[in-house]
Amino acid sequence: MDELTCFKAYDIRGEVGVNLTPDIAFRIGRAWAAWLHPRRVVVGADIRLSSETLKNALIDGLTASGVDVIDIGLSGTEEIYFATRELRADGGIQVTASHNPANYNGMKLVREEARPVSNDNGLLEVKALAEKNQFPPTVHRGQVIHYDNRPAWVACLLRFMHHAPVRPLRIVVNAGHGTAGPALDALDAGLKSRGINVEFIRVHHQPDGTFPAGIPNPMLAENRQATCQAVIAHHADFGVAWDGDFDRCFFFDERGEFVESYYLVGLFAEHFLQQVTGGTILLDPRLTWNTLEMVSQFGGKPIISKTGHAFIKARMREEDAIYGGEMSGHHYFRDFGYCDSGMIPLVLMLQIIGQDKCSLSSLVTLAQARFPVSGELNMTVADPEHVMACVAQHYQHEKAQRDDCDGLSLDFADWRFNLRASNTEPLLRLNVETRANIALLADKTDELLTLIAAHGNDKETL
Repeated sequence: MDELTCFKAYDIRGEVGVNLTPDIAFRIGRAWAAWLHPRRVVVGADIRLSSETLKNALIDGLTASGVDVIDIGLSGTEEIYFATRELRADGGIQVTASHNPANYNGMKLVREEARPVSNDNGLLEVKALAEKNQFPPTVHRGQVIHYDNRPAWVACLLRFMHHAPVRPLRIVVNAGHGTAGPALDALDAGLKSRGINVEFIRVHHQPDGTFPAGIPNPMLAENRQATCQAVIAHHADFGVAWDGDFDRCFFFDERGEFVESYYLVGLFAEHFLQQVTGGTILLDPRLTWNTLEMVSQFGGKPIISKTGHAFIKARMREEDAIYGGEMSGHHYFRDFGYCDSGMIPLVLMLQIIGQDKCSLSSLVTLAQARFPVSGELNMTVADPEHVMACVAQHYQHEKAQRDDCDGLSLDFADWRFNLRASNTEPLLRLNVETRANIALLADKTDELLTLIAAHGNDKETL
């Protein structure tokens, strides 16, 4: 029995031809069917050069198990979420590697109602079945149905626009040569059919699995220049860029400056709480103060959840939260099946900015001044858990509120930080924020980086 190293904590991800091949994709299809016992499964794929081959092998594995497959073709991950719910399928699989290098690919898997499957609730069992690779003979093959789900998906997006913009808007949209381009075209047509005056300035729009402008990952500063420059050149109201499967989105203000997603969580929370008094808002523990203040100010109930879509979606359902946001660019919506969407935030921003003459920069500048942040800093260390223990010990005699919900969070009077280990790599991820004190932010960020570096290769017992 060979070990399939492409299985990760939340999904499947691997290097094509190395630890992710058509044979492995076929076995995953068989294993998914053996574990879930579905009648119908929705399948889609991103634009990567290997996606169609892997998708076809996956479909072969599913149909060989007697499962009917609804193939929605080129799609973003959120379209799989939507189609799984809309078509009342028993599960859905998106073939994608999101923002990973072009020679990587993978799969994101959900069961009925687009409930995520991770190591905590079935992915390890699927992995074991695929590794064992012993399946009963096929009694009958399932059928493949090709289905255009996009019109229904666009109609769902437009239901989030309660108030059309009252002024014309010009928006830079950067698909990064990923799957967002055709989806944006469909959304644009839907907006125009409703008489909504929005002009999209398209950047890196055509899907291209070679990613000629670089891997679509706007979290990397070097990948933001094209959007920034287009916003300035076209005098746009704001800009948006997406990752490869467009389940994450990133905004730029009218000056072309990147807006940390942290501040957008507070802005979107305000938007929903103006509609639903006393609603519940979820946030992740990496950066919290601005969101907690905004939710309280507008009469909502804030809840901090462990980072990661599987955890947040489960808590969203449990609390019936109207909205949840992560500083990584994921935004979750109750009216989208508690799932994340990279397109709904664009629809929301159109109506927020379009209601008056305010700019995006004016909407976030107060929050940026009140709660400056370090940005997420990633460090490779030999033993992340040991380093976190050392950092906790360093501050143990200072007056701080500690939270171990996700990694190590320490809240002091004027500053706080979260330090957490990556689920897939030997990395520590650090986020620091202060109360209106840029100098303190720089000082404490340097202090923590020095402390982490001092223990980064140290495996001695404390």
